[in-house]
Amino acid sequence: MKIFKFGGASVRDAANVKNVEKVLNATGYNQCFLVVSAMGKTTNALEDVVKAYINKGDYLSLLNQLELFHINIARELIPEIHPVFEDIIKLIAEVKTFLSLNKSPKYDFIYDQVISLGELLSTKIISAYLNFKGIGNEWIDAREYIKTNSFYREGKVDWKKTEENFKPLNPDKLYITQGFIGSDENNFTTTLGREGSDYTGAIIAYCLNAESLTIWKDVKGVLNADPREFSDTVILRQISYEEAIELAYYGASVIHPKTLQPLESKNIPLYVKCFEDPSLEGTVIKKGEKLSPLTPCFIVKKNQSTLAISSKSFSFIDEDIIRDVYEILSDNKIKVNLIQISAISLYLCIEDKYDKLNDLIESLDKKYKVNLTTNCSLYTIRHAEKDSELVVPNHDKAIIRQTGINTLQLVVKDTK
Repeated sequence: MKIFKFGGASVRDAANVKNVEKVLNATGYNQCFLVVSAMGKTTNALEDVVKAYINKGDYLSLLNQLELFHINIARELIPEIHPVFEDIIKLIAEVKTFLSLNKSPKYDFIYDQVISLGELLSTKIISAYLNFKGIGNEWIDAREYIKTNSFYREGKVDWKKTEENFKPLNPDKLYITQGFIGSDENNFTTTLGREGSDYTGAIIAYCLNAESLTIWKDVKGVLNADPREFSDTVILRQISYEEAIELAYYGASVIHPKTLQPLESKNIPLYVKCFEDPSLEGTVIKKGEKLSPLTPCFIVKKNQSTLAISSKSFSFIDEDIIRDVYEILSDNKIKVNLIQISAISLYLCIEDKYDKLNDLIESLDKKYKVNLTTNCSLYTIRHAEKDSELVVPNHDKAIIRQTGINTLQLVVKDTK
């Protein structure tokens, strides 16, 4: 079975949904499983719904706007009376009902129950459209198959239960399901982390022992750098699992960090191909050559902060201090992207995914001297050459500079 994953950009409007049909006709869709993201910027719009609800704002009007947006796309795709319109209204109504009855104050729990609406809407519409065009398929709810723990917004997959759930599926059918979402043991919706639809594709590929996973994107393949940040980019024709995991770990946005491990464990190749031109070769990630062509790869993570932490008693940075600092970081759900240790200071490049930075600083200030620098960017250069860092803005004023065997990392203060 082949797994195809279509991201939000590839289904952002009716024209692009029609292009999904063209891709399927061009590549074939026998023994195929589609994983689809929310349409366009729907996830961002749903985050606004959550914020409005938490702040006692007018979240209902935002949901009504989303309902109209999806109904208009469905009308353009299916110009006749069709059950999909009732499905859209019903899904929106379920979220409205949840929010009206919800008693939980937990932001992450509320977030997951609301944010999953985007994938449910997009897959209902695309499934209906493909059936309307004669491409028979079965829509399934990913939450009934992908089981996780109750760590909302970063659900950890229960592989045993999940694999068991996929066994009854007929490999000769075309299935359509949602990326990004699962459910816990109480059947509350969980999400797998932002951009988790790629991970969903890998989970399903693993469970079905798939022939391959293909991620369809608006790029010609995996590039050695983000063309919005760097010029003269090149397409990487082949990447090994190990190298791809390194790139993903450092923040290469084209691949979700958790996507590659389940694929590597069963030697399932991952293709990154262009949905605008399926005939292009794209990039394959599999066992074999580390990187082809072998060239420096540039990765940038923005919206970072740096911390310089030292003891108030001017003592050495030892294992006890490091352990204590990491416990405080963990308690505040702060991700560390780079660490450097000197005799009396601990330097960290951190990412505040859950708006906990102020709480973190307050906790650290009780025990340590803390110097915070915000609005930073972390640049990572894999396979750096002699002058590779010259393309990094303010490289000569780096707050943190770390050099490894194959990797150079620089943290710089943004000037914009």
